[in-house]
Amino acid sequence: MLAHNSVLIAVEILASSVWVGSFVCLTVVTSTARASLDATSRVAFFRRLGRRYGVVGSVALAVAIGVGLAMIWPPSSWGQLEDSAVALAAALVVATATGVRQARRMTRLRRRLLANDTDEQLAARVQRGAIVAVSLRTLIGVLTLALVVVAARIIGG
Repeated sequence: MLAHNSVLIAVEILASSVWVGSFVCLTVVTSTARASLDATSRVAFFRRLGRRYGVVGSVALAVAIGVGLAMIWPPSSWGQLEDSAVALAAALVVATATGVRQARRMTRLRRRLLANDTDEQLAARVQRGAIVAVSLRTLIGVLTLALVVVAARIIGG
């Protein structure tokens, strides 16, 4: 059953807060950057932001998942909620890793398009990639929300 260790719970809350808060913050930053920066500056900005956020976000997610697992250990005590939390966490890790790879591809495509803005096929690839990016971010957000709800149910007993 759930390990009622206040230190683990505090670390879980902090790591989850960083993950969820930064996800919301990135939404605001993306909207602001689109409205404020030219295309070249946006590509450079998001490349730098992605590299820095990748560390913070990855550590927060890994800590949240690791502490969550420690709190519900051992697996022999798991019920449907705990199984669901583990499945959601695994799906979130896969979706996030896919999103990171896709973002890196998009940066390369956007840089190529900036160098050759008359390439209509490349522009179409960038546009399709942008749709995929929004879909991945939406999936990551939905998985995050679902995991928070399931974790709250587990903690609440």
